[in-house]
Amino acid sequence: MKTLLEFVGVDAHYGAAHILHGVTLGVDEGERVAVLGRNGVGKTTLVNTLLAAASLRGGEIRLRGERIRKLAGHTAAAHGVAIVPQGRKILPNLSIQDNLKLGAALRRPGPWDLRAVYALFPVLAERRSVSGTALSGGQQQMLAIGRALMANPDLLILDEPSEGLAPIIVDELGRVLARLADTGVSILLIEQHLRLARDLSERFYVMSKGSITNAGLMKDVDLEQLQSTIMN
Repeated sequence: MKTLLEFVGVDAHYGAAHILHGVTLGVDEGERVAVLGRNGVGKTTLVNTLLAAASLRGGEIRLRGERIRKLAGHTAAAHGVAIVPQGRKILPNLSIQDNLKLGAALRRPGPWDLRAVYALFPVLAERRSVSGTALSGGQQQMLAIGRALMANPDLLILDEPSEGLAPIIVDELGRVLARLADTGVSILLIEQHLRLARDLSERFYVMSKGSITNAGLMKDVDLEQLQSTIMN
């Protein structure tokens, strides 16, 4: 099995603030990996370092074994990486359909097109001409995921996808992500919702104060163990 994305001893900063400290983690082809931890421990900084919104000052980021400096904007999609950002970042002046079409701007070949996304999320098809920001929080998350899938990624990175969603919507999100995993796309899930992470992921990393403090196989832990590991 080949490794798609690796952080190797990564140190990252926002200005003078040192956020990530020697972070090493990886996601293999077809694998589902969760990064867990409380608010403010540096989880989102992983994504920001990948996108060069945080400054990489030590270590390496590798994509398919090749060292990279950043994957900003269209560069990420061209390399087969799609990111569902924290806060979703739905464009308010565009319809649902136009938001989705943005994800396909590079026309990367693969199974995901409007028809496939609408089949996965029928509510988006029903409301395709509506502004993306007129949707509920859960529907906006569906739109953000659908837009990412339109890039036909090999790796889907989701940053806190359950944030602000009702439990019943989080359960539906988990079912959708499980179906996506069955298609073979690799998933890196950055998440606080432990049940969602446990049900979806095969491996996990725990972050605290900008460092990886624990890692393992999901099948070897239960929710109480995960919670204890994160809180300690």
